[in-house]
Amino acid sequence: MIDLRFSEAELEQRREHITGFIRDRVDAASADGAVIGLSGGIDSTLTANLSVEALGAENVHGLVLPATVSSEENMSDAELVAQNLEIPYDVIEVEPIVDSLLAAYPEAEGDREAVGNARARARAVLNYLVANHEDRLVVGTGNRSEAAVGYFTKYGDGAVDCHPIGNLYKGQVRQLARHVGVSEELAAKTATAELWADQTDEDELGVSYDVLDSILATHIDGPLSIAATARLLEVDEATVDRVRGMYERSEHKRTAPPAPDPLD
Repeated sequence: MIDLRFSEAELEQRREHITGFIRDRVDAASADGAVIGLSGGIDSTLTANLSVEALGAENVHGLVLPATVSSEENMSDAELVAQNLEIPYDVIEVEPIVDSLLAAYPEAEGDREAVGNARARARAVLNYLVANHEDRLVVGTGNRSEAAVGYFTKYGDGAVDCHPIGNLYKGQVRQLARHVGVSEELAAKTATAELWADQTDEDELGVSYDVLDSILATHIDGPLSIAATARLLEVDEATVDRVRGMYERSEHKRTAPPAPDPLD
């Protein structure tokens, strides 16, 4: 794999750049702060830390949004992050909202992907309910790796006002988190979207984040062909091709909904 790690000086530059970005987005919207969904994972943990640094703890509202498939460990970690940062937070159960959706459309019962995405979209609705009520922005927690392959729910965790860590590959997220003082236990934690039971990101993606980051940096964001990327990284061409396919199929998630071109 290729080394995408930052130097100490670069880490501090990223830290200052991202905190400045958060402040600028909130100021530009004349908002009173930020709302962040806390999952107990490294992405939301780093985003919360940087948002507190940018805005002050009193101006960051955390939401812990458990569902029946959420692990007690992750929800406990999410609350611990809020407590350690001394930000106000609320715990709101998501499953009653999902149950009401399935009661309205029972045909989707048992469809793991549809129900899992409904959970993500229910969380987005709650984020915006609180943000609108408090005149805040919803600050997203998506990273560059997951955005590139569409590993997020459209109008779910992708429904936010800004993505402060959206320019960082997953490995860089972990590195910056360590730099700002996040515990090693959280920084090295197995990533999961928890849309259904026992889900992990890498199992669902079918590739480790180290491999994914390297393929994205050299082939998707970089100039190398599939064959050259496979040789450099010592992986199968089929793996590179599959990542390429995920990138191309998920383009609709990264762009605004299309409309026809205007008539002359």
